[in-house]
Amino acid sequence: MLVVEDERSFAEALRDGLVAEGFAVDLAHDGQRGLDLACSRPYDAIVLDLMLPVRHGYDVCRALRERGVWTPVLMLTAKDGEHEHADALDLGVDAYLVKPSSFVVILATLRAMVRRGAGERPAVLTVGTLELDPSAHRVRVQAEAVPLRPREFALLHYLVRRAGEAVRKADMIANVWDEHYEGDHNIVEVYVGYLRRKLGRCPGAPVIETVRGVGYRLVPSGDASA
Repeated sequence: MLVVEDERSFAEALRDGLVAEGFAVDLAHDGQRGLDLACSRPYDAIVLDLMLPVRHGYDVCRALRERGVWTPVLMLTAKDGEHEHADALDLGVDAYLVKPSSFVVILATLRAMVRRGAGERPAVLTVGTLELDPSAHRVRVQAEAVPLRPREFALLHYLVRRAGEAVRKADMIANVWDEHYEGDHNIVEVYVGYLRRKLGRCPGAPVIETVRGVGYRLVPSGDASA
């Protein structure tokens, strides 16, 4: 078992509890050290904090999945927002618990993950010639990589999941930004513009259509309105 946690007293208490339950446990107190250990040794499971020094927990999980390391990951963090939870699952986290969680719950979750073992690589989402890999945070069109910033990726991911549907701007704000977002809702148009420019450089890429009075719709290039 690998525990990646920067709060040393908590990490040591968790290690002691797991050792008492029969697990062998390694500790890492920053994200880079955790990544190095996870890539160099076989573990039954990884307990990963989100807010880590040197390398963020999201980055650690993304890097693990990009390198083909599918060890089950339990993200244990004080961040309890639904968007943090959703982002973690998209990156390939297997379970998400919010601190403070009882040791009994942590132990039961880890035992269930160990019983299941390493899962298969998450499915790649496709729309026409576009492929979006949530865990690797990668987008390709006809095998050509499309570099996206995190918010652009999140917006495209949401549109891909609802491909062919007319999606309201309010829903995009709530799911990609925050349901309590108080900024200018024209931010959606700005980011749709970014995506259109980047996808437009790839022949045959899906098209983000404007649905007047509603929002936007992602469709394969062959299905786009003239």
